[in-house]
Amino acid sequence: MIKIAIIIGSTRPGRLGESVAHWVNEIAQKRSDASFELVDIKDFNLPLLDEPMPPSLGKYSQEHTKVWAAKIDPFDAFVFVTPEYNHGTSGALKNAIDFLYKEWNNKVAGFVGYGSAGGTRAVEQLRLIMAELQVATVRSQVMLSLFTDFENMSVFKPDPRKEQSLNSMLDQLIAWSTALKTVRPA
Repeated sequence: MIKIAIIIGSTRPGRLGESVAHWVNEIAQKRSDASFELVDIKDFNLPLLDEPMPPSLGKYSQEHTKVWAAKIDPFDAFVFVTPEYNHGTSGALKNAIDFLYKEWNNKVAGFVGYGSAGGTRAVEQLRLIMAELQVATVRSQVMLSLFTDFENMSVFKPDPRKEQSLNSMLDQLIAWSTALKTVRPA
């Protein structure tokens, strides 16, 4: 079965991403075509990238990197739940991504963005980053507006139609990850 990580891409106190990720997981758990797991980058306490060798060499020296790599490696696909801060993704998410290389390769990513413009610019940045890591990205994405999907820009109350957007993205994610699983070593 396809294994998909739902990655909470913010470590900020009072972050909105945690409630968004739980909503994604709640909907995803209704499906029987993949298994889903919440992965919170905050739990890994990653410092600013402190590996002396480039991640593409796979020579991780720090214990926190090895733990992070062991968590990410078994997944076939990822749903990145990303805030949009200053027209980009969070520094914490970018840092967590940059720690690894081969653990991302030949897998698939989908995106759930949130912010004043639905997180679209953060997602576009992540698409560029994923391309460099040999991660395919699916076209469908979920865009959540601080103005219409959050009460007082703080309590997550998504428009019910967002569930359809999420399931469309998950359909694509599962199809692509099934195909790409064939190009990765067993």
